[in-house]
Amino acid sequence: QLLLSRGCAPADIQRTLMPPLRDWLPDPSIFQDMDGLAARLADAVERGQKIVLFADYDVDGATSAAFLLRHLRALGADATPYIPDRILEGYGPSAAALLELQKQGADLVVLLDCGTQAFGPLEAARDAKLDLLVVDHHKASTALPPALGIVNPNRLDEAADAAVFGTLCTAGLAFLVGVALNRELRRRGYFATRPEPNIAQWLDIVALGTVADVVPLIGLNRAFVSLGLRRMGQRQSAGLSALADIARLDHAPRSDDLGFHIGPRINAGGRVGQADLGVRLLASEDADEAARIATELDHFNQERRAIEAGDTGEALAAAETQGNSPVAVVAGPGWHPGVVGIVAARIKERLQRPALVLSLLEDGTAKGSGRSIPGVDLGAAILAAKAHGLIREGGGHAMACGV
Repeated sequence: QLLLSRGCAPADIQRTLMPPLRDWLPDPSIFQDMDGLAARLADAVERGQKIVLFADYDVDGATSAAFLLRHLRALGADATPYIPDRILEGYGPSAAALLELQKQGADLVVLLDCGTQAFGPLEAARDAKLDLLVVDHHKASTALPPALGIVNPNRLDEAADAAVFGTLCTAGLAFLVGVALNRELRRRGYFATRPEPNIAQWLDIVALGTVADVVPLIGLNRAFVSLGLRRMGQRQSAGLSALADIARLDHAPRSDDLGFHIGPRINAGGRVGQADLGVRLLASEDADEAARIATELDHFNQERRAIEAGDTGEALAAAETQGNSPVAVVAGPGWHPGVVGIVAARIKERLQRPALVLSLLEDGTAKGSGRSIPGVDLGAAILAAKAHGLIREGGGHAMACGV
């Protein structure tokens, strides 16, 4: 009765209670560009080309990069991560960063949790003949930037059977990329002389990204989290075990532990510390290294909480003066760009309306983040504002955006 009241179809009750992955996993080929993307990755693996995983600085970026990093290294590939600095570089790829990666020897750059709206940077990379692939879940415009492949279930030209997976975060999509890549290499006979990696061993990383990105825990997402929590309880990941220890978790991990204890510590590196700490921790197989990085992230998380408390107080006071405005929009000088998303979430929770929090910068521009409520597609609104010339840059999905 509880499952039915939550919208579960009667035929799905059994596989929801005990979700075997095979019952929820789609054929990756249903997604636009997936087969071509897997083929290019397989080429890079076979040729020993240098692959750079360019990921966003939040938990979804860190987990998708860590998952693919572990998978590619298990395949014997030459793969390294690159996480841009939130303050110095901002969200997504820049032309300067992509061209510098090419200069350092990158043959293929995979953009994770970003890239769908990066027209200028991807055009510059194309002109420089740098191969690019995009795995992302953010809202797409009618036109798409140039890349060899863009896997995004929220593409406007996506088929109906793939579009239903639009609630997947990038970590979940990265898992599907892993399935497609293994299948392509198997077809080529790559595993005739070496073992095929069992990518299910990294479902704990996928589960963390899924919960922390606040996507609906239904269908395939629920299966990822259910199975990932089971894997996490076995403490086979040095990085996640170190985070659980430093968060003083004395019980089998639950989804709220990922959202309130593990995820914020991963995020803290990108918000107020060193952007690549999260992916380095999740990709580490050394317990001592993992413990050291987890300690650093815990310190950054304490710093983040102190900054957030001050900025939240000011922003809430400003928002509460706006009466019944349907959207809370507040701005202030000196608010830390790394915590404005959390502050927006606090305002949204307090006022039960979409919230946009902007930090006023010294150059006269404002940079901020928004959080939404069910029924209000904030990502679509931001794309519309960009199309009308009201903002310089921006993007996101239904529940969150950057601008």
